Amino acid sequence: MSLVGKQIEEFKAQAYQNGKFIDVTDADLKGHWSVVMFYPADFSFVCPTELEDLQDQYETLQSLGVEVYSVSEDTHFVHKAWHDESDAVGKLKYAMIGDPSHQLAKMFDVFDEEQGLAQRGTFILDKNGIVQSLEINADGIGRNASEYIDRIKAGQYVESHPGEVCPAKWKEGSETLTPGLDLVGKI
Repeated sequence: MSLVGKQIEEFKAQAYQNGKFIDVTDADLKGHWSVVMFYPADFSFVCPTELEDLQDQYETLQSLGVEVYSVSEDTHFVHKAWHDESDAVGKLKYAMIGDPSHQLAKMFDVFDEEQGLAQRGTFILDKNGIVQSLEINADGIGRNASEYIDRIKAGQYVESHPGEVCPAKWKEGSETLTPGLDLVGKI
């Protein structure tokens, strides 16, 4: 069952961000748009490339009113150790949430029971904590964080322009569609 259109459930987790351990709750993911990016494990191979790529887009995402959270089944202590040791991960400014109880991975339906790890899942939440977009990749396929920007801009546009929708490959400033009988069979 798809999580699109569903509100996130209550949770509380510990994270590492900017040299500090912090608590992150479901309330922290509301009041602004959010990207929640699950990855399998710290000290791995594809994961640091994805996290660094997401950091490269972080300033642009923040300019859109978006906060970023990465999540793995490691603890916040392991996140700190990885942040301290990896050049790529050491750049991260966004919160790295630890999910050793698997609560978040199960809530977002990306927990791989057999491996005990999260799948590569990315969720875009609106300011009410409702999932607007999701992507789940096989373990060997890394993601491209720049693709989230157009999806977020489209979601924010639709949110602020009720009755309009964004067609395929929509870019900010492009034409939108207003669904109605006059468009049926015309596109």
